[in-house]
Amino acid sequence: MQQLEVKNITVHYGTAQAVSDVTIGMDEGTVVSIIGANGAGKSTLMKAISGLIPITKGEIWFQGTRIDKMQTHAIVKSGLVQVPEGRSLFPFMSVLSNLRLGAYLRKDKDGINKDLDKMYEKFPILLKRRNQPAGTLSGGEQQMLAIARGLMAKPKLLLLDEPSLGLSPKLIAEIAEVIRDINRSGISVLLVEQNAGLVRKVAEKGYVLEVGKIVLEGKLEELMTDKLVQRAFLG
Repeated sequence: MQQLEVKNITVHYGTAQAVSDVTIGMDEGTVVSIIGANGAGKSTLMKAISGLIPITKGEIWFQGTRIDKMQTHAIVKSGLVQVPEGRSLFPFMSVLSNLRLGAYLRKDKDGINKDLDKMYEKFPILLKRRNQPAGTLSGGEQQMLAIARGLMAKPKLLLLDEPSLGLSPKLIAEIAEVIRDINRSGISVLLVEQNAGLVRKVAEKGYVLEVGKIVLEGKLEELMTDKLVQRAFLG
């Protein structure tokens, strides 16, 4: 049984079809990337998996449970957590308050405090900035905070939507190491990313999305030589 199974889903925005008959799957403990040019439907697919937008048809299963009829908070509680494109932090709240919001469904206060310490160990800059408003952080620091907030929810599968957006090559390399570290800790990662270098460093399997449809899938190293994939990364 795969950890995540997306079966023939279609998603509409009003009358416009954004995703059409998409099927993807991933095993526990893996890093899988959704590849596609801007407007291909990647973020729509991620939002549908997370329960943020409804699907028109098809099914989504996570760890043997169908989740496409579940509310978003229940999906998060089951262990599927998304770090959205653009980070979606609360800019006027402190770094610490943003981190605590990641754990809002949890009741284990001691566990939350231990995980806060882990986040500060993993991302030392967040300890230094913990009392600052999140909006005063640099782009790289905000991305680290967004990922740390997602980890505070204790995910089994973490969905990352464009984590390198707006970051320098040095910071992108740091994000790659963060993703590898997350995966080494036993958390699966589903990654939407436009930066080919980052995808190459972390993913083992990929799906190519073009105009809302999966047109190619396979091992990442093989996909990277395909013209469709090259076109996706070049836009």
